[in-house]
Amino acid sequence: MNDLSTKIAERAENTALSKTDNSGKVRLTKNMSLTDMIKAMEPEIKRALPSVLTPERFTRMALSAVNNTPELATCTPMSFIAALMNAAQLGLEPNTPLGQAYLIPYKNKKKGVTECQFQIGYKGMIDLAYRNERMQSIEAHTVYENDAFEYELGLDPKLIHRPSWEDRGDMVGFYAVFKLENGGFRFEVMSRADIDSYAAMYSKAFDSDYSPWRTNYESMAKKTVLKQLLKYAPMKADFKKAVSMDESIKTEISVDMSEVRNEEVIDAEEAA
Repeated sequence: MNDLSTKIAERAENTALSKTDNSGKVRLTKNMSLTDMIKAMEPEIKRALPSVLTPERFTRMALSAVNNTPELATCTPMSFIAALMNAAQLGLEPNTPLGQAYLIPYKNKKKGVTECQFQIGYKGMIDLAYRNERMQSIEAHTVYENDAFEYELGLDPKLIHRPSWEDRGDMVGFYAVFKLENGGFRFEVMSRADIDSYAAMYSKAFDSDYSPWRTNYESMAKKTVLKQLLKYAPMKADFKKAVSMDESIKTEISVDMSEVRNEEVIDAEEAA
């Protein structure tokens, strides 16, 4: 793990952050370990972390993420730490079997560096939605070709799904539905072709070797239809801020990461 930390440090940019150079700030250096870099930034990190998360726990999350996805060692330190800060502020565990959030390496051709993108997972989106006390239930499901499935829109919407007990066949669609405490509900349906088209257009991770689209397609498809559904839910501003951080690359940290400008990734390609 120390070797992985060293690899990250070797890619360190001359980014001013704390308090020791002529301008009164500390600079990250190439011989710094990941732990040392986080230590140097501890005042800024501590201010930005939620109260339930200590800098020590943050460091363990960073090392664990790199251990689970070694390619993160090639990312610029600030994009990696910013992505990790996104996860920390949202209370989501990145790059674990929980599937709450992902840190994904990208090679940005325009900059000539590899950067880290933060992405909310399906289970993370569910967790965030349930933080709204008005939400009674919310779920997403996969429709297979041999299932009995029908839905209607209009003034009296209806959705019926009877999964097949036998061979269900291939995945053909996905849907998400929520129900509020007052009895209100809404659902969203997307075909597999719709999902693939949406992902190819809006997710730079879609074709990446390190993307959850490769390792857990069904979960990411559920997240996509769920994200579309929640556009119509009576969600609080905090949830909308959280969703704005999804699929973002940032190179600064802040007490509120949703206020940090997202990096342009149009010229990005998957990490080599």
